[in-house]
Amino acid sequence: MSVATGSALDRALEQLRVSTTQDIQVRASLETTFATLLEELGPANLGHENAPMPLVLEAWPGGRWFRDLGHGNGHLWGHVQAIKRPTLLEIWGPLMISSATVSNLQYRLKEVDDGTLIALRHSTFGLIPEGYSEELSKGLVDWLERVRRSAEGASRKDAPGESR
Repeated sequence: MSVATGSALDRALEQLRVSTTQDIQVRASLETTFATLLEELGPANLGHENAPMPLVLEAWPGGRWFRDLGHGNGHLWGHVQAIKRPTLLEIWGPLMISSATVSNLQYRLKEVDDGTLIALRHSTFGLIPEGYSEELSKGLVDWLERVRRSAEGASRKDAPGESR
């Protein structure tokens, strides 16, 4: 039996986790941004190469976040761990990884002078397939960018004096 040294243990643990943090400024109200976040994580979700991949997000504590393939088929991505409209959405579960992992995904929203600041915090721990770490982090940041663009577009449509 061998005992891992501190640095060997650190390297081994590093292979078992993914961590992403990203803050983004959105030029839209807190309420518009939160509603857009729920939409982008749900029916407006896009998958690989921006192909439509709608998800269901039951936006209440314990609510499921899943892909409904119909006829009782689908993929569970997680559960709503905490929701405090319009400032917090926290989800835990495997997300899109089909292996022994657990993730915590937090979106904290805060009103700032020019709109809303979204702080994304994501951590995954477990048996992460090779190559997933970079793609997962990139995908979460891309998702956040879609939320920003959509919320800002919705905000412009609602601006006084704009035609619909």
